[in-house]
Amino acid sequence: MAIVRPFKGIRPKAELASKVAELPYDVMNREEAKQMGKDNPYSFLHISRSEIDLDDSVGSYDEKVYSKAKENLDKMISDGILAHDKESVYYIYQQKMENRVQTGIVACTSIDEYLSDVIKKHEFTRPVKETDRINHFDKCDANTEPVFLTYRSNDEINNIIVEWVKNHKPEYDFVSEDGITHTLWVLNDKELSNKIQSIFAGIDYLYIADGHHRTASAVKVGLKRRQENPNFTGEEEYNYFLSVIFPDKDMYIMDYNRVVKDLNGLIKEELIKKIEEKFDVEKAEKNVQVKPSKKHAFGMFVENQWYKLVAKEGTFDKNDPVERIDAEILQSNLLNPILGIGNPRTDKRIDFVGGIRGLKELEKRVSKDMKIAFSMYPTSIEDLFSIADAGEVMPPKSTWFEPKLRSGLFVHALS
Repeated sequence: MAIVRPFKGIRPKAELASKVAELPYDVMNREEAKQMGKDNPYSFLHISRSEIDLDDSVGSYDEKVYSKAKENLDKMISDGILAHDKESVYYIYQQKMENRVQTGIVACTSIDEYLSDVIKKHEFTRPVKETDRINHFDKCDANTEPVFLTYRSNDEINNIIVEWVKNHKPEYDFVSEDGITHTLWVLNDKELSNKIQSIFAGIDYLYIADGHHRTASAVKVGLKRRQENPNFTGEEEYNYFLSVIFPDKDMYIMDYNRVVKDLNGLIKEELIKKIEEKFDVEKAEKNVQVKPSKKHAFGMFVENQWYKLVAKEGTFDKNDPVERIDAEILQSNLLNPILGIGNPRTDKRIDFVGGIRGLKELEKRVSKDMKIAFSMYPTSIEDLFSIADAGEVMPPKSTWFEPKLRSGLFVHALS
């Protein structure tokens, strides 16, 4: 069963929602965050990336950063920019990106179900990133940003959402600077809330789509609070973490491409000869950009020329949920044995480019600071489910979800 429960959100006044809402904390660096938030006192970056309000000499993980985040959160509440809802409710959050729409439930999910794998993972986390959000959530006494979850679509939940959206006026409805429309409804009907909770209780699993570090950090803050309060009942808010839960039918995964700094001592002709052992290689006609149209096909851009690569039969196990992932096929058959990228999580010779940036970005990187680029076919949501269900871990940077959740539209207090 999946425990999905309503909560008393902390959220912006309707007229300020578009000014408060920001991209997630981890999609920009410190300088970018500072530029984005400098002329907007309402920006949620003053909370999620509070180092922008401190001198550059203060490290991003300094205790002063977390104290500043708490100070800024409290000030936004005291100034009336953010306010507590008086009753526990669900929220419906919809995002429109061009002609695509994804609509989900904003709720709280259980740290125990994360620990018992009812909430399934598919990525490793890095201790330094976990510690950062542990300190941030703990100091702010709140989950300041949501986790992005998905599940196998359920018609009953879909119908409830459709009917509510059709018959109720949204609380927020605005277009962010990247062209994404964000709409939020407050679902404050007790009978429907109970029904939603009951339906989710019959759903076997939820899956982390994006936000593994936020999830792990929220869980560890909850466990820390339990240690500090040995008589806890399990109903305290710190036993739950903020989530937005979308059905798989709405999910959109883009390609997550690779660029490498050098050819590992090879000249292009040697490189291609080695690649041909595991891939069919074809030079792109008229040097047209290669955007793969099917699984197990790749684009390669090197020395101002595009090539199409297709993995040969026998180079991967079709029945293994990890080995058949394109990111793993490329890593095992090319990046590691030919270009010497042993561990893509830590190797500084490789970088990753989200598909939202387009193939032009790959060409730009190769002309600027890299030597070779690879375009990928997007990983499917079914592959994500298969790997998580098998208890396995995806290769790093296998999925790029769009659109990204906006931060600041809802906060979950831990006490």
